Amino acid sequence: MIDTIVLTLGPEQFSISDHGRFNPSTAGLFQAPYYTLGRNGFVKCVQNPTTDELERGIYRPRLTVTRRIGKLGYITTLRIEFSIPKLIFGNNFDEVSEGQFDDIIKRLYDSLYGMGVVVAPHVLREAPVSSIHYSKNIALTDYSIPYNILKELSKIKLNQKLDLNQTDFRNEGHCLRFRANSYEICLYDKTKDLQKAKISEKRAIERDNAIQFELFDQFKVKRPFEVLRMEIRLGKRAKIKEILKTLNIQAYTTFSELFKESIARQVLLLYLEQIKNGYALLAYHPKSKSQLISDIKIHNPTIKIRKMLQICATKLIIDDIGIREFQEVIKTYGKHNWNRLNNDLLHCKFPEQSFAPIKVMGQSMEDLKPLRLRDFLLNNT
Repeated sequence: MIDTIVLTLGPEQFSISDHGRFNPSTAGLFQAPYYTLGRNGFVKCVQNPTTDELERGIYRPRLTVTRRIGKLGYITTLRIEFSIPKLIFGNNFDEVSEGQFDDIIKRLYDSLYGMGVVVAPHVLREAPVSSIHYSKNIALTDYSIPYNILKELSKIKLNQKLDLNQTDFRNEGHCLRFRANSYEICLYDKTKDLQKAKISEKRAIERDNAIQFELFDQFKVKRPFEVLRMEIRLGKRAKIKEILKTLNIQAYTTFSELFKESIARQVLLLYLEQIKNGYALLAYHPKSKSQLISDIKIHNPTIKIRKMLQICATKLIIDDIGIREFQEVIKTYGKHNWNRLNNDLLHCKFPEQSFAPIKVMGQSMEDLKPLRLRDFLLNNT
């Protein structure tokens, strides 16, 4: 449903009982001698979970207290970043549900208190959200593996339609990212990412993995069992508001308002639909050129003949030499020509093609049943 979330509180919404827990100490933000603001006009004090704490099964949020100069003088804010399932379960293979919100608030309050920060529960409930990762773990129990799914989906070109500026297929093919400035679509092999983190945290997609290093040593799961994870990482409040408007959802950007299964479902399905549409172009293989023309006319009744013929020709060439070689061939005509062609292709509707993993992902997001590892354990009673 949701994994990582970032809450940002104003100066009147929190107090610090132990300045020494931060690096540097937050004392210099609130009492003389005060810190001198840096060249960028702000100073930061941080407190993060240590590797030792994580290895001992202790999960804490990442805290940043920042003081900067605003229009009305000095402003001090507290940024709270944490993985909700890691806070509750000690891992993020297990997923939380909407009914656990009260428990999440209590755990968060207790954790912050132990870090020398006091925030009232009602403040946490209505805290402004500056970033949120809607996510779903999809269990694959049919002998399919995330690598093959990600490799197939990596062929999709979503950049033009979704205002994305980068596509990464990395970590030896175990992660696929579609990136923009304010958000990211991320699909990856959950178990492989954990294995990467054991080698080096820098090689993993997630942070603070040490808390779940021994997860599969403690519990033996039934086979086959693979986990494909999809995350929609909304990195700015403006992007969150934009998505809510797109989905016609009336909600404030606060913790309690955004922690809803209905919102998570709609956000995940919105982007899965874009992936599905992008894949349709690659998966569609007409039996003849006349069928290609006929199918385009049927599925795009208002299309003009010139654009139809242009799309037909582009589709036939891409099928013959591949999309990357096609880009290379036409790049001498300017990037704008490819962008225009790509945009036309993405908006052109083709007959729906069946790709079983996308159906499995869609069903998982429709149901939004929290994945729990205990359901996949050997000798589970």
